[in-house]
Formats: sequence, structure tokens, C-alpha cells
Amino acid sequence: MYTPRFNQVTDRDVLVETMRAYSFAILFGPLGDAPQASTEAATHLPLVVKDEGEHGLLEGHFARANRHWQALEGRETLVVFSGPQSYVSPALYTEQLSVPTWNYIAVHAYGTLELVEDEAGKDALLTGLIYAHDPAYLEKWRGMPDGFRRSMLAGIVGFRIPIARIEGKFKISQNRNDQERRNVQAAHAAGTPDQQALAAWMTRLIG
Repeated sequence: MYTPRFNQVTDRDVLVETMRAYSFAILFGPLGDAPQASTEAATHLPLVVKDEGEHGLLEGHFARANRHWQALEGRETLVVFSGPQSYVSPALYTEQLSVPTWNYIAVHAYGTLELVEDEAGKDALLTGLIYAHDPAYLEKWRGMPDGFRRSMLAGIVGFRIPIARIEGKFKISQNRNDQERRNVQAAHAAGTPDQQALAAWMTRLIG
């Protein structure tokens, strides 16, 4: 990911927090069984981000029918987390010779995908995902007939990705002067939910 120095964020806690906040991610990697497979594919999945290991741990599951999991097993996989984004008008700048741009937040995580195919392991992954998004549903899930639960678990393939390398890009007008940043921040704070989120990150990271 192209990231100028002033847009780089390396703070581990911030990156884990960001991945958790925007945890519907995209997994990129080859499609095909051969090691030299060149066709690339992308799978959109909700993930659970755990604060474990050097950079964190990602957990999730594929539909078994999505054969992308077969190609990614044991391979380095790129996982992209997309945060808030917004157009920035040059009208907010004091410099007359300015052009429009786009502010956004993105995290790229890399790691080797490890499959989880046993029933107990997949149930644990699914329980973690339910707990993260709908904890009230856990009791109902656990109370469902064993046969139904087994059939649902048979239809998925779980995975873990220990993050080996991570890049954070927070493009939030760090390269503009103080007045221009204040203008952008004020405009974002009064705007859409994405713009408000960017304004909050501006306050937090650059004041």
C-alpha cells in the first residue's frame, strides 16, 4: 500500500482497534490449486480480531462452497480493512492552487492462513463471531438441535490468520497547514457518519 510517511500509523493498539471497528474485511489471494496460480480472487468476510501475537490474530470462516479457501490454505493472505472515507474539497484550503482529494483509513494485514476444520474448532469460531455482534443470540444457537447445528457447521470452513505484517494508512490531512486541517475537521464534524468518524480520528491523532 502506498503510504507517505506522514500518513503511516504503526501503533499496535490503534491498528487492532481499527480492525475491530471495521471488521468486515476482504481477503485477497490466488484462486486455484497450483502453487503458480496467477488468477487473483477476493472474498468479503466478517472477521473476529483478537489481541494476540505480535500484531494480532484474525479468525473467520468461509462457506464451504466458496473454493477460495482451498487456494489460500497455507499461503500468505492479504486482508484489507476499509475504514471511513470522504471527499475533501479544495474550498477548505487556504492555498488557492489546490486540488480535490480523498481522506480515508485503511489497514492491510498479512499472514499465513491456517484452516480450522474440526467441528469443535468451527463452533468456537462461530461462537466468537456471534458474541462479537449478537451475544443475545448465543443462547438460542446453543439450544438448537444437535443435528441442525452439525449441518450448519458442516457447511463452513474455519480459519485463523496470525498477522505477520501490518500497514496502517490514515490519510486525514496531516500534510496540510493548521488552518486547513481545522477547516477540514470542522467540515467533517458537521457531515456524514464517515466524515464525523474521520474528524474524531483527526482530533485524536493530530489534534
